[in-house]
Amino acid sequence: MGMKLDSVVPFGRTLAEYRLMFNLTDADLQCQILDIAAGPASFTAEMYCLGYQVTAIDPIYKFSGAEIKQRFNDCVDRIIGQVENTSQDWVWKFHKSPADLRRNRELALQLFLADYDVGKIAGRYIAGEVPNEIGTTAYDLILCSHCLLLYSAQLSWEFHYQTVTKLLQHTHELRIFPLLTLMLDRSPYLDRLCEYLEKIGYQTQIVPVEYELQPGGNEMLKICKN
Repeated sequence: MGMKLDSVVPFGRTLAEYRLMFNLTDADLQCQILDIAAGPASFTAEMYCLGYQVTAIDPIYKFSGAEIKQRFNDCVDRIIGQVENTSQDWVWKFHKSPADLRRNRELALQLFLADYDVGKIAGRYIAGEVPNEIGTTAYDLILCSHCLLLYSAQLSWEFHYQTVTKLLQHTHELRIFPLLTLMLDRSPYLDRLCEYLEKIGYQTQIVPVEYELQPGGNEMLKICKN
């Protein structure tokens, strides 16, 4: 069954958020980066404007910019309303309030859409499931924001280890953020994934980061080849 846009929450994050979520240094920005399950994040667009190389992959890129924007408009009031009703359950550090969270999501979408059509032609945005669409390309660094581990209840253990294993065939380093599920619990796959990866020759490290919106969601998983 093909993906339906009305089943997706098209919220993206900015370069400033990526730098904090993934502890990206100036040296990291020089790398050839792949952003998987990127959605309408403005990371690729902002990086391109700064002269850096980022490729983003997501199934929603089969939709037009207008369709993605409409889906955002259709769901943003409901989602931000839910956040406002539970504002005490969130960490207002980067985003100062639910209204500020909304402004930042709107900014990310605006920057993304400004680059989207031209970027698709240039190959910066690839429509498809990960890791099937990577082909044979190698990347210095692969980033995964708000997909793996977060959706542990929706995506199986088999999906996680198979996807991570395939991604690591294309890079020396993979970073995943956050390590919590949608229910704000540590992913039940995290320890198992680390054990599995270390057995097949990878180093894993849970790294504290400066970004936190979900309480306790201030860590990323860093996976490197030995």
